[in-house]
Amino acid sequence: MRHLYSLLVYLLTPLLLGYFLVRGVSDRRWWARWMERFGDFDATGRMHGVVVHAASVGEVNAAAPLIRAVQGLRPDLPVTVTCFTPTGSERVESLFGNSIHHVYAPLDLPGSVRRFFATLKPRILVVMETEIWPNLFHRARALDIPLLISNARLTERSARSWARFGGLAGATLQCATLIAAQDEAEAERFISLGAARDSTRICGNLKFEIDLPPDLAAQGRNWRATWGTNRGVLVAGSTHEQDERALLTAFGGVLEHTPEALLVLAPRYPERFDKALELVRQSGLEACALSEGGLSSKQCLVVDRMGMLLGLYAAADLVFVGGTLAPVGGHTPLEAAAIGRPLILGPHRGHIEELTRKLTEAGCATTVQDAASLLRAWKTLSANTTQREQMGRAARELVDRERGALARNLQIVKAMLDR
Repeated sequence: MRHLYSLLVYLLTPLLLGYFLVRGVSDRRWWARWMERFGDFDATGRMHGVVVHAASVGEVNAAAPLIRAVQGLRPDLPVTVTCFTPTGSERVESLFGNSIHHVYAPLDLPGSVRRFFATLKPRILVVMETEIWPNLFHRARALDIPLLISNARLTERSARSWARFGGLAGATLQCATLIAAQDEAEAERFISLGAARDSTRICGNLKFEIDLPPDLAAQGRNWRATWGTNRGVLVAGSTHEQDERALLTAFGGVLEHTPEALLVLAPRYPERFDKALELVRQSGLEACALSEGGLSSKQCLVVDRMGMLLGLYAAADLVFVGGTLAPVGGHTPLEAAAIGRPLILGPHRGHIEELTRKLTEAGCATTVQDAASLLRAWKTLSANTTQREQMGRAARELVDRERGALARNLQIVKAMLDR
């Protein structure tokens, strides 16, 4: 089955490279460093270490506490972090600078994977969350390289998709030395696909291991001083176009009652910065990009820089989680929850379903279905300071309760390194 899979990957590679070309029209970073994707790069002085693969920004953020802990545990070992997207690459470099080695992950082609392992010769491989790559996993097993799937998660939809490939998923998952699942439901999905039960553990969610900057409260106060301290502020993080259209429709109703309100939009991808700003201006709102300044006189601010969300969340009265009104499965609400902000989420939460359930049960989040229900929730929470404070407090308490995944994952890594 894996040979048929490899043939399919070979056939699809030209289409994937075409996708990179198209993406590169709006973001030239997609046109750079292509040889890394075929396992061709220089790793002088970086061999025989720990390799961590995190697909994009969300996985990089989840991996960050574990990477730092591994650096502290074994400062003698080089750490290589791979990802798949330019935004993930940028996040790796902003978090770790030169303290790690960073390249793009190889395409899951047999030759690319062989070159990747031959170049790095890693002691162990850590793969984050949902990244299941048959050739990568089988090569690690053939070379007797311990493989950990850390913070492992698998949605019901993804499990059904993998099940269509017969025994490929099971044979791939059995190459993993250990699967550190986020919760019982995720563990059972992996086992149902063929993962060995005795190599699947429930270790919690690394995304709860959030280390907030010590000056975060000061950042929030500075933003509020810039915007105007008496304005009600909703920050919408990691938004897509469908999220933004609903937010702008609802915001029109908010302004009828509170004309001094401010909407802060932070698009998920850099190539959408200009498009989001144009969308806001088409709606008739007074708007500007973060880079333009003049924020205090505007009704809507479009964040056109990456890495700003924590400070903006610290300045918010309410936080909307993007990718939940757009049907893309939702993005993480945990950073806003750790800061203690009340959350509004849409119905599309396939990637964060279990997390959303915990947040809702704890009273941290409210769910909306469309622009009309978003407007109602926005108005209700804006008018009720006590309710917002209760939700924010519950969010912080939930994050504190759920910590512990880092220690469990680090223990597994240490055992693999000591093997």
